Amino acid sequence: MAILLWLAGVYLRIPVLVAPALAPFISEDLALSQTLTGALTTLPILMLAIGAMPGSLAISRLGPRNTLALAMVIMVLGSAGRGLVPDTLTLMITSAVMGLGVAMMQPALPALLPRWLQPHHIALGSAIYMNGLLMGEFIGAGITLPLVMPLFDHSWRATLIAWSLPALLVAAALYLPKRDYAPPARKGAWLPDWKNPLTLRLGLLLGLSGSMFFGLNAYMGNLLEQQGQFDRLSEALFWFNVAQVAASLIMLKMARVWIGRRSAIVVLACLSITGTLGTLILDGWWSIASATFMSCVAGMLLIVLVALPPLLVAPSETGRLSAGTFLVGYAMAFSVPMLGGVISDWTGDTRHAIMTMIAYSLLVLPLAFTLDLERKKDQPEG
Repeated sequence: MAILLWLAGVYLRIPVLVAPALAPFISEDLALSQTLTGALTTLPILMLAIGAMPGSLAISRLGPRNTLALAMVIMVLGSAGRGLVPDTLTLMITSAVMGLGVAMMQPALPALLPRWLQPHHIALGSAIYMNGLLMGEFIGAGITLPLVMPLFDHSWRATLIAWSLPALLVAAALYLPKRDYAPPARKGAWLPDWKNPLTLRLGLLLGLSGSMFFGLNAYMGNLLEQQGQFDRLSEALFWFNVAQVAASLIMLKMARVWIGRRSAIVVLACLSITGTLGTLILDGWWSIASATFMSCVAGMLLIVLVALPPLLVAPSETGRLSAGTFLVGYAMAFSVPMLGGVISDWTGDTRHAIMTMIAYSLLVLPLAFTLDLERKKDQPEG
């Protein structure tokens, strides 16, 4: 069961982050503009926000296990489909379909935990699938070019298909576990409960983590070029993404201690902001080290936040709280770096893009001090 959770977590990120590695080859083959090349990564991130609601609806009607399996099939159709496309339009369509599948997987996993795991194991279960997610970021970005692509005669199309199809085996294996600790879920509300303050607060704090991670990843090259150390870009991106692996390993050890504690969220958020600020005010390798530190801490913050819904609300409410959180969080993770890019284009200074993300993070940081992390009384299920 732990292996299934881990593999599902891996496929939350591999389909998204193989695209940057393969982008130069896709761009050359299909003659993509810089904007469309960037959209290979940014479009799925936008879909992570848009697709949260279909995921919540499916959970309320089909249950979390069926939703997760269906979402993985949709993800495979889109991800493998990118390897078969004849032109730019179908490439964007299949990328959006892939992003929709991943987006539906996100709320399904936390909603599945109370059904597969006893309450005292839920925090560890969250850490396991989030370890898979963060490992998937490194695997997708790190081994695609040196290890996987050469196995398929350096074909980007075959590489995409090869990464995608094994997820069908994972989807089928989801039906092997028979245990179900939670009461049967009733067909109820699926839209986010905006009256629940956790929905918006957790979402905005998730946006703090996501905007700094995705934003600094996107602007790393421009920032290093402006700092006169563009030659260090490859090493900087390597350590930046390896830090996410370190974060996931730390959380496997510390999940039961940190998850559910407001103080952990406050400290990790403050350290994330500090690390991002360090990339601007430090020089040379110290700037890269600060970015790497931020990546590690932001990864831990991501796990701490995503693990909260199954701990705080009844199983029937977990899907909609998770979906609302992802809707807000990934909308911010997409729009805040985008706004920063617009500002930096206007001023001609990449640092202003990073400052925009820091400003957003400082604005939402006080929410961490107001989180009510007491479990809400379970509502009757029948």
